[in-house]
Amino acid sequence: MSQLPQINSVKAPDKIVAQATRTRRFPWLNLPFIVVIALLVSYGLVIVLSAVTGDPDYSFSRQLSNVALGTVLMILVWRFDYRRLSDFTTIFLVVSVALILSPHIPGLGTDAGMGAQSWIKLGPLPQVQPGEFAKITVILLDASVMARYGGRLDDAREYLKALGIMLIPFVCIMTQPDLGTGLVYLFITAVALVVGGARPKFLLITLAVGIVAVIAVFAIDEVIKNSTGEYKLLKQYQRNRLLVFLYPDIDPTGNSYNLKQAQIAIGSGGLFGKGLFQGTQHTLGLLPEAQTDFIFCVLAEELGFFGVMVLLALYASLVLICFRIAGASSDLFGMVIVMCGVGMWLFQILENIGMDVGLMPITGIPLPFVSYGSTGMVLNFVMLGFIGSVWTHNIQKQR
Repeated sequence: MSQLPQINSVKAPDKIVAQATRTRRFPWLNLPFIVVIALLVSYGLVIVLSAVTGDPDYSFSRQLSNVALGTVLMILVWRFDYRRLSDFTTIFLVVSVALILSPHIPGLGTDAGMGAQSWIKLGPLPQVQPGEFAKITVILLDASVMARYGGRLDDAREYLKALGIMLIPFVCIMTQPDLGTGLVYLFITAVALVVGGARPKFLLITLAVGIVAVIAVFAIDEVIKNSTGEYKLLKQYQRNRLLVFLYPDIDPTGNSYNLKQAQIAIGSGGLFGKGLFQGTQHTLGLLPEAQTDFIFCVLAEELGFFGVMVLLALYASLVLICFRIAGASSDLFGMVIVMCGVGMWLFQILENIGMDVGLMPITGIPLPFVSYGSTGMVLNFVMLGFIGSVWTHNIQKQR
């Protein structure tokens, strides 16, 4: 990022002097970043308001509270110097594992449905999903691991060591099992390895081994099914989702129902949509999980293709600004943090929208800054705070 203009003459225009003064007084401000965040969050709130109206199980005021809490945490993290965290690899690993495994504690964890033990309940407080919060610690873990290699990781033993450490959270999340969140962890790890300078040969070998491992899981599970009568490695609902992805018309009133209703909602929106609060798929109860997993369908039905393009433009603006912040980082730790945050959002955006249109398997991955929920919203604001911290402390260092 370019440096601020130097004021060397008393004849400098008053506007430039005032701008420089404001920047020195509030060095943490990044106006384009803040404006895009405000527009994106506000847009998401409008869609959520339409989605929850008339549904007693959801509260728009609670979503506002989530945004308020997230904003406070974002500011606190933004003002914190992220560089102080670069050497806490072990702590990030321990915290990540503790968060992910906490739903297994008797009396604390709750069943999220279909056998996934992903949530915890603390008395009268709303239930939260620790695996979502662990996305932050996973990002910090991966960034701290890769920062040790200074942008060059070409030793096979060191690569396997780093990869092994970064895969521990994925192994833990699969004990719930939560494949959707696990895929996010894997994508974050992939981004960290690429940005952190891992040798391309190692990355290709890892990808090939991963593909073989997936095939092996399905093959072994079939053998287990033939001998015991049930699948052990993958849950039946996970297999059903993959089956629906491969054969969308296999069971339109059963396993394919969610996908069909999502596609109907998106297709019926047309160019400009039916109008806010005028959608029928979610108001008639035909679209399941409209406030969370399928919130994009509500947007597409009510605001149409134009509304979808507005959302994508806001996402693109946020990503481009984050790229500039990553490019301005003077240390690898900060760069990996920013790029892993961007990678996390991009994967969730592509997966959430992709599953709605049938291009990706259906998972429970929320749409960033739009889907209803406290855990995901607060997590995204904390991530914004870390990205803002990278920008602020690198700008100060350049002076």
